Amino acid sequence: MIIAPGPASRKLGLRIAEVLHIKATPIEFKLFPDGESYICYTEDVSGENVVIVQNTCPPQDVNLIRLLLLINTAKDLNANSVTAVVPYFAYARQMRRSRPGEAISVRTIIGLIEKAGADRVITVNIHNTSILNWFSIPVQNLSAIPLLASFFKARGLTGAFSFAPDDGALEANREADKILGGGYGYLDKERDAITGEIRIKKKMFDVKDRDCVVFDDIISTGATMEVAVKTLKKQGARRVYAACVHPILVADARERVLSSGAEEIIGTDSVPSPVSAVSIVPIIAEALKRKA
Repeated sequence: MIIAPGPASRKLGLRIAEVLHIKATPIEFKLFPDGESYICYTEDVSGENVVIVQNTCPPQDVNLIRLLLLINTAKDLNANSVTAVVPYFAYARQMRRSRPGEAISVRTIIGLIEKAGADRVITVNIHNTSILNWFSIPVQNLSAIPLLASFFKARGLTGAFSFAPDDGALEANREADKILGGGYGYLDKERDAITGEIRIKKKMFDVKDRDCVVFDDIISTGATMEVAVKTLKKQGARRVYAACVHPILVADARERVLSSGAEEIIGTDSVPSPVSAVSIVPIIAEALKRKA
């Protein structure tokens, strides 16, 4: 097995290779003046089990193209097998039609990855696990929630209330509660498919004078996390922390969440960011070891 660190996940790929004590093959990449991507394997990968580590975080379209080039080129160079490690799986929130005529984008992305030649996919906290059923190749969805919860436990937050911004993140909250042990709840909300406006149903939680951690898979604009933090603060929570696996944090998202009352935002290095305090390297390395 060798690791091929893609341009969007070079540090992550090198750390995985270091933990597994295996070779990382250098990848040469650049952008042509017209904006097209150039990818080159600088060492022979023929007969190797190649593990490509390439995120599809922003800029999603550029990183997706590079992922496809890495997969297809490895196959064309006679790699024995290709595993695509895609920590943040782009377009996973576009998995149904809210309006007639909309593209079901994630289905297209899955088809392209499979067509490029991937034999296996590993991702982390994909936005909706029902998407996993759309793959025709083996796919593994790892969870970094226990890593995040353990981080807060080490910070002295044992007994904190675990909170989900919607029922879709409820399973993640159960995972967190197994470690923090302070109970869990979720926000009953609806998001307008056209405007993105969030509406919530009033619900009371046992959080007065308690520490709380809001766990979610993604913080993008910060709108959902902002509502969750404000809800807990209004109900008397002492301290509220925001935690996510994929800290996309577009525009002023970080400031938005902090100004809503969050003490701190903690994310993983799935997506490199100023809040990436927890590493997903251990769970990816373990998944690769189990398959090896």
